[in-house]
Amino acid sequence: MYSIALTGNFGLMYLIYTEESLHRPMHIFLALLSFTDVLMCTSTLPNTLCIFWFNLKVIDFKACLAQMFFVHTFTGMESGVLMLMALDRYVAICYPLRYATILTNVVIAKAGLLTFFRGVMLVIPFTFLTKRLPYCRGNVIPHTYCDHMSVAKISCGNVQVNAIYGLMVALLIGGFDILCITISYTMILRAVVNLSSADARQKTFSTCTAHICAIVITYVPAFFTFFTHRFGRHTIPPHIHIIMANLYLLMPPTMNPIVYGVKTKQIRECVIRFLFKGKDNPSHNS
Repeated sequence: MYSIALTGNFGLMYLIYTEESLHRPMHIFLALLSFTDVLMCTSTLPNTLCIFWFNLKVIDFKACLAQMFFVHTFTGMESGVLMLMALDRYVAICYPLRYATILTNVVIAKAGLLTFFRGVMLVIPFTFLTKRLPYCRGNVIPHTYCDHMSVAKISCGNVQVNAIYGLMVALLIGGFDILCITISYTMILRAVVNLSSADARQKTFSTCTAHICAIVITYVPAFFTFFTHRFGRHTIPPHIHIIMANLYLLMPPTMNPIVYGVKTKQIRECVIRFLFKGKDNPSHNS
């Protein structure tokens, strides 16, 4: 899955960079999603593979805090980019004539930077809140990477502040993004329903199917991990928590390039043209 994630996302970014027909806001946001996906899974997977392949189960505390910071920053950015892509679809469907003037390259760059800095500013306190805790009960984390609450729970101090702040960050990032996505798609559905023909409705809404699949792939494992970590830890076996937490960081980077490659007509055509561009060369036919 990690190999597919790296190949698919780097391939998608290369395709969007080289094909002029894909230099549009929707595809630029997709390239940003692919870039975030690569960083998100790379922040944990090499360390996880070292555990399984070479039995290297030791990580320095400062390196653990750094990994925690990057994991939560990139997962927050993933959510933010999905929200920006929903707003992109809203503008494209509800204001098609103003689409190019509203979503300029400057606006896209500012939106991407704001999404990144939002994650950084909200996640930085995780490292300080975790570092201040006393660790006297052992130092074995029942996980394959340094998740905020997994590290906090092995301390012998009071982790209530960590838990409350973690919930607050989840609401400020995940809750806010899901609210924006829901409002965007409500407005999109209203616009689609008001279209005159059924063919036009289907064609317009089909531009959103890949994005809806990406939302489901990202948020379902994320919510399962988040809620079971806080409310179902006594009923769900630990290995299920660990498997889902790994899939939560690995599934979106693996599936997103496949979903967009299959569901997005322009990308599908560019991939086919790229793979078979030598077929029509006269030198080959001679």
